[in-house]
Amino acid sequence: MGEHDITLTVNGTDERLTVESRTLLIHALRDELGYTGPKVGCETSACGACTVHVDGDAVKSCALLAVQADGAEITTVEGLEGGPEDALHPIQESFHAEHGLQCGYCTPGMVMTTAQLLADDSAPTRDEIRAGLKGNRCRCTGYQNVVDAVETAASRAEEDR
Repeated sequence: MGEHDITLTVNGTDERLTVESRTLLIHALRDELGYTGPKVGCETSACGACTVHVDGDAVKSCALLAVQADGAEITTVEGLEGGPEDALHPIQESFHAEHGLQCGYCTPGMVMTTAQLLADDSAPTRDEIRAGLKGNRCRCTGYQNVVDAVETAASRAEEDR
């Protein structure tokens, strides 16, 4: 099993680490670098709890080897910008306001996917929101409140423009 020295920029911080060839990005982020926002869910890329942004695209970090991300800019839910320090990102505020979570385990992935969805389409319909969140699963809420939260986040972003 080979080891590789890689460099990642995570939430604006340059990180250097040595990983085994088979190390998944989720494990490099959580176990090696201490970014606990992305969650280990299914490890089969089905649930989306591990979603992060890699060079601006929402990616399931359990479906990507850490060595494949060498040199990439990674944003985890901890790195979302959106307000004063320690303030929730507007998408996080919307999930809270609309009760779009229960246990919260899937929420970081939902939030990161929502950020990508709204970056691609600032005013999605409810059907488009459902389609956009298709790769994210929540085992303890209905999706109604999650869709409401995304819709609210889109409305708030529109008001801020």
